Amino acid sequence: MRVLVTGAFGFVGQAVVRRLAAAGHEVRALSSSRTAAGGLPVARVFRADVRDAAALAPAVAGVDAVCHLAALTRGRESVARPGAHREVNLGGTAALLDALRRREGGGRPLVVFGSTAAVYGAPARQPIDESAPTAPGNPYGESKLAAERELAERSAAGEVSAVVLRCFNAAGAGDVDEARIIPKALAVAAGRHPYLEMNGDGSVVRDFVHVDDVADAYLRALGAEDVLAAHGGFRVYNVGATPASMLEIVAAVERVTGRRVPVVHLPAQAEAPRLVADCTRIGQELGWRAERSALDRLVQDAWAAAGGQA
Repeated sequence: MRVLVTGAFGFVGQAVVRRLAAAGHEVRALSSSRTAAGGLPVARVFRADVRDAAALAPAVAGVDAVCHLAALTRGRESVARPGAHREVNLGGTAALLDALRRREGGGRPLVVFGSTAAVYGAPARQPIDESAPTAPGNPYGESKLAAERELAERSAAGEVSAVVLRCFNAAGAGDVDEARIIPKALAVAAGRHPYLEMNGDGSVVRDFVHVDDVADAYLRALGAEDVLAAHGGFRVYNVGATPASMLEIVAAVERVTGRRVPVVHLPAQAEAPRLVADCTRIGQELGWRAERSALDRLVQDAWAAAGGQA
């Protein structure tokens, strides 16, 4: 297939590009930044703001599918900048769909949309399956849920087919965002910070999944024609793998690196004690399973990718 990957130079985007190219797809990359392709196996790079449907036209011309990852993704930042998150995450998705509708050649392209577990908020029932009510707790989750609904409407109108991947916490090689627990703990182990700040006692549990396993979910979604035909052209899947508490992550970092990670405990925040994915559906329907997402593997790959220095 000829596939456009938006947000292709991001942490997850790069892994998706490599996985699709390795499977034989012709991959186009779209990015609003001037970041160099850096050896990524892409046939062509397009520079455009995802909110600009006219600028997207050359990138979508002739494609069979789009893996749409371009987004603003920081939940806490979205509280301060809700408008920006809605403009990029919802507005960008709508503009992409407009560009696909106007492209020459017609047909019904497939859109694989990178969504988030943040659309669920903090449901009481755990693990969380795709039938759980959606109740986002921040503007980031709200913007992603709004984009999902836009996709569902366009799918119902016959413009596209769509697979929504609600990813939990992607981790592993290439993740350098110290707003996330594993990169920050590794940075402490490397000596770049004196300690790791942790809200509460560290018992909060979140679900982590290796970025390469996430990329495999995108690949499998591209082959979901039969499933989509059985479900009206629209399907939602969770992508998660390994529940771990914050203290378990610190222990894994110390185990893998052989270095101490001092922790300073801050007052507990009002947050869900446990958010864990039920991934039964994607396993049964697409044959996906996490193969690289054991906790020590997540940490080891992130540490090794940074040269053992984090």
